[in-house]
Amino acid sequence: MHVQDWLDTVPAAAVYAVVALVIGLESLGIPLPGEIILVSAALMSAQHSGINPVVLGACATAGAVVGDSIGYAIGRKGGRPLLTWLGKRFPKHFSEGHVATAERSFEKWGMWAVFFGRFVALLRIFAGPLAGVLRMPYWKFLVANVLGGICWAGGTTAVIYYVGVVAESWLKKFSWLGLVVAALIGLTSMLVLKRKAKKAQAAQRRTEEAEPVAAGE
Repeated sequence: MHVQDWLDTVPAAAVYAVVALVIGLESLGIPLPGEIILVSAALMSAQHSGINPVVLGACATAGAVVGDSIGYAIGRKGGRPLLTWLGKRFPKHFSEGHVATAERSFEKWGMWAVFFGRFVALLRIFAGPLAGVLRMPYWKFLVANVLGGICWAGGTTAVIYYVGVVAESWLKKFSWLGLVVAALIGLTSMLVLKRKAKKAQAAQRRTEEAEPVAAGE
């Protein structure tokens, strides 16, 4: 069923809860379509369906911040064995190459990796748990997490809402168009990261193969 059609069948309070829950679980490290849910709900708020965009943005932000924080706590406690377990359960999302790519981003950019990771589909799943595994100071993580959550969740809600209001005459067309655009953005970011992950995995294998030779010499 179309995501927005399904959301139309539930009360406004339930829409807020679903948005917060899905985004929270995605931020915690579970692969879910948080961006598509948020875009659909924001479009509903522009259609005067009883959904308040301010409340929606606040719920989405809260879900993002809380989910990331829980993911951070789990990653800090579970350590690298957690990433190994996730790799076995979700190989498409937590493969060695993907983890290596995300880890290099964190080592290079630190807090900015958490902030900008909010805007990239795959990194949204990694940000919290990986920051915990890498023992990023919590205050740094929290600052980047809150700012990233506000900019991504609040910004996405505001942009989709105002575009929907301005384009109310062709809102039905934009409804599916907005979802297609969101899906394409997410797919593109995942393909780019997948390509980088394969390169990182290949480089890691070459390094591992070269180490025995060096030891023999």
